[in-house]
Amino acid sequence: MPGIYLHIPFCRHKCSYCDFVSFPDKLHLAEAYMACLYKEIEMRGKQLKGYTFDTVYFGGGTPSVVPPEYIYGAMKQIQKCFTLSKDPEITIEMNPGTVSENKIATYKRAGINRFSVGLQTAIDAQLQEIGRIHNVRDYLYCASLLKGMNFSADVMLGLKGQTEEDVRKTIEVAALSGATHISMYALTPEDGTPIYTDYLNGELPDEDEVASLYSFGRKLLKEKGYLRYEISNFAKRGFESRHNLNYWKRGEYIGLGISASSFIKEKRFTNTFDFDEYTKCILSGFPAVIESEDVTEQDAKFEFIMLALRTTRGFSAKEYRDKFGSDFKDDFRDAFAKTEQFLEQKGDLVRIKSRYLYVQNQILMNFMN
Repeated sequence: MPGIYLHIPFCRHKCSYCDFVSFPDKLHLAEAYMACLYKEIEMRGKQLKGYTFDTVYFGGGTPSVVPPEYIYGAMKQIQKCFTLSKDPEITIEMNPGTVSENKIATYKRAGINRFSVGLQTAIDAQLQEIGRIHNVRDYLYCASLLKGMNFSADVMLGLKGQTEEDVRKTIEVAALSGATHISMYALTPEDGTPIYTDYLNGELPDEDEVASLYSFGRKLLKEKGYLRYEISNFAKRGFESRHNLNYWKRGEYIGLGISASSFIKEKRFTNTFDFDEYTKCILSGFPAVIESEDVTEQDAKFEFIMLALRTTRGFSAKEYRDKFGSDFKDDFRDAFAKTEQFLEQKGDLVRIKSRYLYVQNQILMNFMN
């Protein structure tokens, strides 16, 4: 079933690595923005009456930086305007430096049942270096408020001076705090972000060093009972992110808010990245879409394989045939010939061999043409 994504583009301070659409200087406009978001929810809900949605995801930015009543209001509007499944997964991203007992209680009343917490690293000096507004104590307080609940912790690899011992401490803090899910991402320095200067100056770990940290972290997570189900995502059994799994299965989703992307009926469309343009469009009763494209069958086939091969499950040859009416080996004969040594087929499933999953980008490049 499809998912709903809502973008909350506010934060207290922009992290040095952040390339997302977020505005630390516009928090005073949060009430006006949320009013527009409620209106867009209503507009899209009317267009998607026949759909039942299984997941809702509040991302950002930092959704937890706005008053919790705004999130509560957005969920009430979602429930009013969209049809949700009987047991939807509803997630909110949180920065540990913006959390309170009242916020968690309000989120729970709104129906939120999954929390994604940005730990990044358990080394305070590294948190300060990348511009995070929280420290490890803040994270532990946040985790204590979430005790017994379903929550994920983010871990970042490739920070300046990061060692295996730093990664060990971070994973142990996340695991001992009760996280049911851990996302372990490699830092990607984007042009235009402050940390990109560190990258150009050679102050960040190189690709081989990051790969080594990843290998170390993956083994430690496995020892602690976190099963890898996608390149960067590890979970206790039964706690995989349904919202993200929908993306990797090339499922449909509607994106609401500034810069949010959607994929409905083989069409992709994206909302404007400009704050003022977004509010003007919505208040005028028009969609804020700036980019739209129909996905060709060839692109759909590539996306199906590319997204599925990010996961440890891979893809089903039968699912491919049922969806496209052809055999994947015929459609991508040359690509599979070039990558055969990196792949394995067990019964109906095709996947990247476990030891090569981290370098899947190089493997998938062969399928692009």
